[in-house]
Amino acid sequence: MSKPFRVPHTLVLMFAMMVVALALTWILPAGSFDTELNEAGREMVVPGTFETLDEEAPTLSPLALFTVVPRALADAQGIIFFVLIIGGALAVIRQTGAIDALLDRVISRFGNLPATLILVGMLAFGIASATLGMAEEYIPFAAILIALCVAMRMDTVTAIGIMVVGYGIGYGVAVINPFTLLVAQEVAELQPGSGMGYRLLLWVPFFAVGFHHVWRYARRVQADPANSLVHDVPAAQPPQPAEQPPLDGRRQLVLLATLGALVALVIGIAVFDWYLVELGAVFLALAIVAGLIGGLRLDGIADSFTRGAAELAGTAILIGFARSIALLLEDGLVLHTIVNALAMPLSMVPAELSAVGMLFIQSVLNLFIPSGSGQAFVTMPLMAPIGDLVGVSRQVSVLAFQFGDGFMNMIVPTNPVLMGILGLAGIPYDRWFRFMFPLIVKLLALGALALMVAVWIGYA
Repeated sequence: MSKPFRVPHTLVLMFAMMVVALALTWILPAGSFDTELNEAGREMVVPGTFETLDEEAPTLSPLALFTVVPRALADAQGIIFFVLIIGGALAVIRQTGAIDALLDRVISRFGNLPATLILVGMLAFGIASATLGMAEEYIPFAAILIALCVAMRMDTVTAIGIMVVGYGIGYGVAVINPFTLLVAQEVAELQPGSGMGYRLLLWVPFFAVGFHHVWRYARRVQADPANSLVHDVPAAQPPQPAEQPPLDGRRQLVLLATLGALVALVIGIAVFDWYLVELGAVFLALAIVAGLIGGLRLDGIADSFTRGAAELAGTAILIGFARSIALLLEDGLVLHTIVNALAMPLSMVPAELSAVGMLFIQSVLNLFIPSGSGQAFVTMPLMAPIGDLVGVSRQVSVLAFQFGDGFMNMIVPTNPVLMGILGLAGIPYDRWFRFMFPLIVKLLALGALALMVAVWIGYA
């Protein structure tokens, strides 16, 4: 009797995608658009300048599959080291017992209100992403959400669903996200933040679809734990302590220090333009302060920190492999070839279908360019002029970009933030795909309808 098919390890899937990317550099003609610097000093492609580069085309050898990984790890070092520092800091805080004590207090008061947890959690993540553009900063909340959901007879998929679906919808229907919306509007030569009214109206139906998806799954798991997509995955089953520690004064001070660090994080992002270096420094300082307040000796802090960082070493490797895919396409000079081939057919269909086609193109390209701002700089100089030709306003073109970037980042395995969160939670990618795929279909269908309505009402 033949063995049932098993989805390979995520690292195997990543390497397979690298092989496909390398093969594309051999099959597709190398090509490039001319580039120029805009007023902000950013490099953008120039529409109508695409040309093949047969004589200049590099030929990547199979050895590139291996040399690209160290380069990708170096290229993604910011988020990799941030993840490792987060893992160490969380381990120190857990060692003090503060998190377990807090969760015991929360469960005792709100353990019968799981829907409230899902609703409030998704709103918080969604609003922060729609306004501040937060994503990597959510990684520290994964362990807390997992413990809360498991204590309420839900699972780790529900916990990560609260986070990822919340921030994915926040990015997809962003209000003033500085990393995606404002960048795309700048490239499209639109007033920053313009068109906010229609996006605010879209928030309600998109959020309702996302909430319903997560809550319906959570109810199935509560009814029967065997319905969990990860019920047979040991790494996705967080250990439950036999007895919760009391929430005494020392542990309350640890939680207060943690809250202070999170507040500093939000203020730093909003006011001082902090990013991964500054955020990592905050959590490194938090690990030391929390450990000392919690009664850990310096050696105990160091042991807990290194153990927590070591637990996320595999996640760091996955992030590097995710970045390797895009690097191979860039090295082979076929990324612009793919963009050009997908964009040209839009000029041959009616405006409504062109808008939907833009959504499809942005969704596909997100697999290769998971960075929202990077995708905006590559695609918007092309999509905006094409929209001008086929009767699609530039505001609609930006909206199509938002949908494709925000929604697809919840499922594409090349998104290092997603892979980092899944690695932290111990959720295999194939199980996450099964959870997310029906929601992505619904969101893209709703997005297509929203784009056609935008064309009909002259959204600009």
